[in-house]
Amino acid sequence: QVHLVESGGGLVQPGGSLSLSCVTSRSMSELIAMGWYRQAPGQQRELVAMITHGGNTNYADSVKGRFTISRNNPKNTLYLQMENLKPEDTAVYYCNAHMLIEASIEAFWGQGTQVTVSS
Repeated sequence: QVHLVESGGGLVQPGGSLSLSCVTSRSMSELIAMGWYRQAPGQQRELVAMITHGGNTNYADSVKGRFTISRNNPKNTLYLQMENLKPEDTAVYYCNAHMLIEASIEAFWGQGTQVTVSS
């Protein structure tokens, strides 16, 4: 099992910045990949950014150049730095981790943190 705890959400004005953190109960070396997803009201959950065990990153087109995913392995913490935020970035942001358990890849989720971009 992997326990994930997000923090850092809040209210920010358009054009502002916000940083999210996600602490995992397992070592980063045990995880295949970690990522951030978001879900706006009435919308499906979508991938925002992900980082693999090897350090490769992938971003949704809508956030490229504005968001940066990173991690601190000794602290077992995943980050999402969000710049130039737009109202359409408003959503609940979820931390995600994938781990290989007995030959099966399992996905784990945090409880989510609300990000609201509004003037």
